[in-house]
Amino acid sequence: MRQSALLLPILAVLAGGLFATPAWPQTYKPSRPIELVVHSAPGGGSDVFARAVVEMVDHERLLPQPIRVVNKTAGASLEAMAYLVEKKGDDHTIGIFTNTWVATPLTSKEGKYTVKDLTPIVRLVLEPTIAVVKGDSPYKSMGDFVEAAKKNPGDLKQAGGSVTAIESLTGLLIQSATGAKWTFISTPAVKDRIANLLAGNVQIIIPQPQDVNEHVVAGRVRPIAALTEKRLTVLPNVPTIKEQGINIPIIANARGILAPPGVSREVVAYWEDFFARLVKTPSWKKYVEENQVEDVFLKSEELAPFFDEQIQLMRSVLQQAGVKVVR
Repeated sequence: MRQSALLLPILAVLAGGLFATPAWPQTYKPSRPIELVVHSAPGGGSDVFARAVVEMVDHERLLPQPIRVVNKTAGASLEAMAYLVEKKGDDHTIGIFTNTWVATPLTSKEGKYTVKDLTPIVRLVLEPTIAVVKGDSPYKSMGDFVEAAKKNPGDLKQAGGSVTAIESLTGLLIQSATGAKWTFISTPAVKDRIANLLAGNVQIIIPQPQDVNEHVVAGRVRPIAALTEKRLTVLPNVPTIKEQGINIPIIANARGILAPPGVSREVVAYWEDFFARLVKTPSWKKYVEENQVEDVFLKSEELAPFFDEQIQLMRSVLQQAGVKVVR
């Protein structure tokens, strides 16, 4: 009896811990349309991802207000970050970050802000990339392409996003590691990069697998390297870049959510919970499977140190690729 009496206060304390309410009131709820800011043009990677998120949210009926995608394309993420900073304290604006948001400020004197000036919310996915040539191209491997580029420096062309995007940096790293040289053509929309490859205007692109799946199946394009640590399940016969004897840092594109500076902890908690619910839905699971991306959900407290690591990594990658770093 005495033992039970002693246990009661302890159980009460434990129950209080289990069912205690958060330190901030859970009263925030969007009361008007949400702006979802991206740095890419319509048809670009972040724009496509944002519209997929909007579609999933609508399908799952997760939000009481509509989401409107806002494209702020100048400066390869500089305009998008500045727009969010100018929205300080705005609890109805969020943005989709990528590695470009980390890399661009490192190379631009004009950049006033970095991801560290914004409020971290969540990390959502990592996206692998592959090197792809036209289906009737003479290049059967990355080694073939590199050798051809060495013979005719600058003649071969690669289409990609901004100069600080993953595909551009990866191309620069391959050139630095091999001594090859080709020309980079900035092409914001993924569909235009593919169209230019199929038309023979460029000889290589470095997309995400889901961007070119139908063309791979149809034989219109040929993957010649997986830019990953291990072979992709969806392309088991495509060797990794390191298997082909080219040793470069592997950089996967991260996508996630940031908010303007100065938003309340309550707002951060709302969006953390919102995206935590999204990634558990059938729509999200289907998206991850169909697009061959890695679900790497991370909350705000863990996202800040992730950015510190990424800034250090991207600075190193840029320097290895021969890009001038200004900060």
